[in-house]
Amino acid sequence: MKIALPDAEATTRLGRAVARLLQSGDSVLLYGPLGMGKSTLARGLIRALTTPDEDVPSPTFTLVQFYEGEPAVAHFDLYRLTRPDEAFEIGLDEALDDGCAVIEWPERLGEDPGRFLGPDRLTIEISEQGDGRLATVSGVGAWETRMKELHV
Repeated sequence: MKIALPDAEATTRLGRAVARLLQSGDSVLLYGPLGMGKSTLARGLIRALTTPDEDVPSPTFTLVQFYEGEPAVAHFDLYRLTRPDEAFEIGLDEALDDGCAVIEWPERLGEDPGRFLGPDRLTIEISEQGDGRLATVSGVGAWETRMKELHV
């Protein structure tokens, strides 16, 4: 599925739309170069699960931020990981036991991120499209079906 994201508000709306479908154990993998809007999408998703004014800083230096929501959500930025196994050290497996995870830079998990994650994963790759962005969305597990309900 391809979704045009002409501006930051459209990116935020996509995050909110994904949040409506999230369930405990889900992972949302955000791919794309620096500056593509991964954090904007994550912020929209997290605020939809918590409160509209939730402080959602980028976890670039802390690596992970945890939020109470329904379900609970952990926001991971794996950019600074040097080994895939470090994901366990910062609580990725525990986050999925307690709720869901939004993961920026999932490529740091190696060639098979599924070995770290549950079976239900939504992948969003954001790329440039003219003056805006394009989200290419795909899902595995329960997300193969839930994607049909993704309305932005």
